Amino acid sequence: MSVDVSVIATSSLGDRSYLATDGRVAVVVDPQRDVDRVLYLAGARGARVTHVVETHVHNDYVSGGRELARITGARYLVAAADQVAFDRVPVADGETVPVSDTLRLRVVATPGHTFGHLSYVLDEAAGDGWRPVGVFTGGSLLFGTTGRTDLLGQQHAHDLAHHQHASARRLADLLPDGTQVWPTHGFGSFCSAAQADAPDSTIGRERQANPVLRLAADQFVTETLAGLDAYPAYYAHTGVTNAGGPAPVDLTPVARADAEQLRDRIAAGEWVVDLRHRKAYAAAHLTGTVALGLDGPMSTWLGWLIDRGTPVTLLAETPEQVADAQRELVRIGIDRPAAQATGTPEEWSAEPGQLRELRTADFPALAAARAGRTPVGRPAPDVVLDVRMTNEWQAGHVEEAVHVPLPELPGRLGEIPAGVVWVHCGSGYRATAAASLLANAGREVVVVDDRFDRAGAAGVALTTD
Repeated sequence: MSVDVSVIATSSLGDRSYLATDGRVAVVVDPQRDVDRVLYLAGARGARVTHVVETHVHNDYVSGGRELARITGARYLVAAADQVAFDRVPVADGETVPVSDTLRLRVVATPGHTFGHLSYVLDEAAGDGWRPVGVFTGGSLLFGTTGRTDLLGQQHAHDLAHHQHASARRLADLLPDGTQVWPTHGFGSFCSAAQADAPDSTIGRERQANPVLRLAADQFVTETLAGLDAYPAYYAHTGVTNAGGPAPVDLTPVARADAEQLRDRIAAGEWVVDLRHRKAYAAAHLTGTVALGLDGPMSTWLGWLIDRGTPVTLLAETPEQVADAQRELVRIGIDRPAAQATGTPEEWSAEPGQLRELRTADFPALAAARAGRTPVGRPAPDVVLDVRMTNEWQAGHVEEAVHVPLPELPGRLGEIPAGVVWVHCGSGYRATAAASLLANAGREVVVVDDRFDRAGAAGVALTTD
């Protein structure tokens, strides 16, 4: 096979972009906003980017397609059916786009994730004809699932789910079993109806594994819609940004804040985000900060929790970590943090008493505490708070726990019953973020920093009621 297809993964958002090249020219599919990664890869492959294509107007990240096309002079292919405020090459179902004498793209309408959604079949020259190598499916046919159908509003979700079923069947009928499937979503993205069940796939595998190709249309629609949970609030802004034409990014360092400035920013109600690992945060942190470590999907949760336009200051151990966070944030449209500080909590403190710790425990400790054997140094729980998403809660939860999904917590802090709160999630990441919000609201809190799948074996009573 003369074509090389490279994956450009953005694991923090659960997405993949692609660069396909014959060694001379390259096609880039669904690029993220930080296009320097794409340019580096194209340079390493010795290929000139001649085509940039979008499968759809994205909601979960700001696209780099327009900027990449501007920098490289590439043709920018966007669905003719999508209303956008910038120049592009409009393409529609049935068109064939020559890339080189060995590569071409075939445009296939695959509505479902959005109305104008397209997939692109990548063909390579074979003898006197062409053969399909793979298909870039965006948010249509994913690994073991499909893209969600409710991003344009609940009023369209049912119709789009029927379109999604028909689109997946169309791809399966059009392409041979050995054709590679290259989706954009499904690796943790909330754009996916469920998570990917494999690291790679083919049309043949999807025939066997994917519900959309095994279920009748009505059953698929019913099951898909029933399984959809909430998606990040910032999606509404991101889609508008992409339709309007995103501006280039600025990843240069932002201004540094000293201890007094950090204190003032916190006092003013701005968000000061601690990017360190949750264990370091629990040991010592600046009072009033929010814990969102870089070891998890920081940008997704920050973008979901924060009121749009609120100034954000980033705290980290090193400048490199701040730079990583900036890169994560521009991908969802938070372009320039207000300030940054690096070092240790002691250096960020302007006066005595500004440092705080979070008590932590595990599920065996929670079981013991609920049985009257409170661990040393941890107050007994008056409230067990579960901040997982609704689908997780419905699959099983701690008996008599209170459920408030993390994205809803800032607006529902007043609903948490009085007393000591022990908060948990699925692993400890979201629980630590929630605990920081609760502590900032004056609550006494203990973080259950443990995996929820260990709760039952630890003796914690669970229920699905």
